[in-house]
Formats: sequence, C-alpha cells, structure tokens
Amino acid sequence: MGGSLRVAVLGAPGVGKTAIIRQFLFGDYPERHQPTNGPRLYRPAVLLDGAVYDLSIRDGDAAGPGHNPESLEEWLDPKDWSLQDTDAFVLVYDICSPDSFDYVKSLRQRIAETRPAGAPEAPILVVGNKRDRQRLRFGPRRALATLVRRGWRCGYLECSAKYNWHVLRLFRELLRCALVRARPAHPALRLQGALHPARCSLM
Repeated sequence: MGGSLRVAVLGAPGVGKTAIIRQFLFGDYPERHQPTNGPRLYRPAVLLDGAVYDLSIRDGDAAGPGHNPESLEEWLDPKDWSLQDTDAFVLVYDICSPDSFDYVKSLRQRIAETRPAGAPEAPILVVGNKRDRQRLRFGPRRALATLVRRGWRCGYLECSAKYNWHVLRLFRELLRCALVRARPAHPALRLQGALHPARCSLM
C-alpha cells in the first residue's frame, strides 16, 4: 500500500475542472457545462509505479458562476483543507480566457500566503485546458509555460478534457511530484523531472 494523497483542483468557473476529473476517473465528458454546486470530493484508488494510493481529489469550484479573481477572499477559507493540508495542487485555466489565467495567478498567491509556517511544500501544476481550441488561445504556449515555470516556479501542462488528451499524464506527473516532495529539489524542477513515462491507472 502506497498511502494517501490529497489533491485540490482549483480554478475559475467554467475552465473544465470537473471535466478533467471526470475524464480521469470515469472516461467521460459532459457535452453541456453545468456549474458545480459547491466543492466535491472524489476518493479513487490509483496504481502508480506498482504501489496503490488512496486519493482525495477536491473539485474546488466553490465560487459559482460569474465569480472573479478579486473576490477570492470571499470563498477561499484559509482554514480549508484544500489550502492547508493538500499534498498537491492543480490550478486550471482556459487557454482562451486571459481572465481565467489571472484567476490562477491569484490562486497561487493565496496558496502561498495561507500555507502554515513549517508545512511541507506542496507541488503546484498549472494546467491550460481546452487545448482543442488552440486557434482561439490568448497567448503563445511557450511564453506562458516559461512564465509559470521560471517566474512562478510551478509545473506547467496543457490538456484537453474534451478529447482526453494529456489528462492521465497530468495526474501521473502531479502524483509523482507529491510523492518526492521531501527530496531537496525545487518543486518546479521535480515537476519537470516527472515527464518521463510512468505507470498510473485507476483501481
């Protein structure tokens, strides 16, 4: 038995957090977007590199439709386990929406501010969803990836929840980074070092 891991999937409403989680867990994609009514918790077991891990995946769409980055303090409770006790974070934005990217930027800052002193460092993976709408993206992928990796010191990945592209890779990399977080390496370096193939499947 490998143990347990807590993962929080956060981002602005409508960026595809629930779609990403459902593709990973159930292999389906809702054609119609339905706003998540409050945070949800999923508890799958996964097999990673020969060990079984019990996951708690928090779908953090707690803000509801129409929320904006300036209102983070209204819904991100510093005592919320998704901020204090999480082993790894997935911050999702829509590659066609610059506002959703700003939202992720604010989320990252809030996570850093509310992390208890002395708490283990939790890796953060910034995920650009809706890669299937590549032609409508608001900025070049390379520039955004460089900003996130070098400026924010987080991992970066793009995916398409609709076509299940890079969804499994997303969780595989995140979990491997969370498992090696105690090693003396920067989280961004750990995330980039996890890009080689690894075995990850649901139980």
